[in-house]
Amino acid sequence: MEKRIVFMGTPGFAVASLDALHAAGIPIAAVVTAPDRPAGRGRKLRLSDVKERALELGLPVLQPERLRDPGFLAELTRLGADLFVVVAFRMLPEMVWNMPPLGTMNLHASLLPDYRGAAPINWAVINGEQRTGVTTFFIAATIDTGDIIAREECAIGPDETAGELHDRLKEQGADLLVRSVRAVLDGRADRTPQNAMAGTGEVHHAPKLTPENTRIDWELPAVRVHDLVRGLSPAPGAWTTWTRGGSTHTFKVHRSGLVERNEPGTPGELRADGRGLFVRCGDGWLELLEVQLEGRRRMRAADLLNGITITTGERLG
Repeated sequence: MEKRIVFMGTPGFAVASLDALHAAGIPIAAVVTAPDRPAGRGRKLRLSDVKERALELGLPVLQPERLRDPGFLAELTRLGADLFVVVAFRMLPEMVWNMPPLGTMNLHASLLPDYRGAAPINWAVINGEQRTGVTTFFIAATIDTGDIIAREECAIGPDETAGELHDRLKEQGADLLVRSVRAVLDGRADRTPQNAMAGTGEVHHAPKLTPENTRIDWELPAVRVHDLVRGLSPAPGAWTTWTRGGSTHTFKVHRSGLVERNEPGTPGELRADGRGLFVRCGDGWLELLEVQLEGRRRMRAADLLNGITITTGERLG
């Protein structure tokens, strides 16, 4: 009997991998994804991106609320898949990832063991990395630590946003995943322990993005603030505060630009002139290109300046 997989994933990043596996003719016994959730003003049930695509491809879909649910475990057992393939899904209990005879493999958007965690694409950009990549590996008890199957590098542009890098890595990752799945199914996959690769430099973490670690510190050098902005674009957005008219508002910066501007200033100070909107950082000025004032849509800084006047001494933070 031909070997089959079960695919597990939820967001758009995983859709590229599902498409690639299906197009490659790899038999997919079922797709596991998140349950439908109410969303939007009408609170209508929203399907995950992966579910929408799986239904279009005519694939069976499982949506367990609990991954330890006996009914779900029985269904997985009944499917009899040889390999589970995970892309951007929940953390699996051992009773799930240890079920298939060939194990469970995952696609991760970094060069493991570097940038283990929930937000590897964002943190690689935030930290000003010039390269990152994708890794396929076998899932083990501790998250993102299992034996590596394959890795592939990718350069990061100096002004590239996390969203732009995400779109490139999902395609590159899908291609690597297909090759890795074929190697595992054919019994010719490499297994390299991550501790054998950890001597190449500092290993960074990629924790979940929170209000605390996405807030802008204007005391930092301009390049560090610029990296934070692009690492959080398009979402959730790097944020600060802006006090105007006695009220303090959340203010997000979605796109910025490094500039040569030599006049003195204090961190967080705003300047607006015919050339644009600028804010002082710890060592110089940063141009704000796309912003979002609380309660308003995302817009070009030039459009914001059409509706407000920046007065001397105004500052962010």
